Amino acid sequence: MLNQKLVDMINAQQNFEWYSAYIYHDIANYFAEQNLSGFANWFTIQTQEERDHALLFNKYVLNNGAHAALDTIPKPDFVYTDFRMPLATALEHEYKVSARINDIYAAAYDLKDFRTMQFLDWFVKEQGEEEQNTDELLKRYDLFGSDPKGLYMLDAELGTRVYNAPSLVI
Repeated sequence: MLNQKLVDMINAQQNFEWYSAYIYHDIANYFAEQNLSGFANWFTIQTQEERDHALLFNKYVLNNGAHAALDTIPKPDFVYTDFRMPLATALEHEYKVSARINDIYAAAYDLKDFRTMQFLDWFVKEQGEEEQNTDELLKRYDLFGSDPKGLYMLDAELGTRVYNAPSLVI
């Protein structure tokens, strides 16, 4: 059985992952409306990843005999005035996700819940990749985004990204 504190934290993280999916779907819509289909594709895939992360947290709670609680998911309220803002918003959000996962890991460590720590190991690694990929995208936009040809090429490259579902077995 999971400690109730961990159940509550993991359920909260599950809902935060759904919120992350909402944010990225909102960003994908923004870029689609700006006719940047490659950027929209990149963030649509981010949406899928966050959705799957939420489902993994949900399954972990259920597999450990606890109640997987859903909560209200707030609507993103960002207003973007340029192409860079959603990229910076995404990077800042990834830092928040990492901090939350680290907090759950710390609580599991304090409780000597090694199974939960092992489960979270994948998410810790994943968050490192998420931060790196989003930071790289922002830096590449800063390098090339002000040039229309550079923006076009970056958009075309982002359009080739494909979704790879997580292979984590719970």
